[in-house]
Amino acid sequence: MPKTLFLLLLAGVLAGCATPGSFVPQQSTITDVRARMGSPTDIRFDRNSDELWEYATGPSGTETYLFRFGKDGRVKAVTQLLTEEQFGKILPQQTTKAGARDLLGRPSDQAFLYNGTSWTWRVRVGPQDGHFVVHFDPNDVVLDKIILIDMSRGNGDRGEGGGGK
Repeated sequence: MPKTLFLLLLAGVLAGCATPGSFVPQQSTITDVRARMGSPTDIRFDRNSDELWEYATGPSGTETYLFRFGKDGRVKAVTQLLTEEQFGKILPQQTTKAGARDLLGRPSDQAFLYNGTSWTWRVRVGPQDGHFVVHFDPNDVVLDKIILIDMSRGNGDRGEGGGGK
């Protein structure tokens, strides 16, 4: 009897777990998302009047999901923002701070430098955790970008863990 009760409780807990991929475009609603995911870390609107809800796992997480809702309150799309494809869309001398924010979501860290600011997002690149850093000039236009791999948390380039012997 205790084993059956445990399995029923476990099934109930697992059924209550929501993942961004479990929502169906054109079927799931804004109410479904709030009920299962909780309050978003940010809400904004795009120029098409779509409502955008951001769910960041930061500041230490490596994922930020963007839910796009149409005027009918239904999910249009769910996108993981912190991907190498998105990083490639950040273009030096072209992308603005607002553009970077739209592409990647809220940064996990911000630093004020003598010649502008830098924003950092915690990211996963392949099997490695790291940081995607974007440096902005005083006019809030991207100067440069870099991905820094956290060698203390993974296998680095040797497959055995960071650090030396």
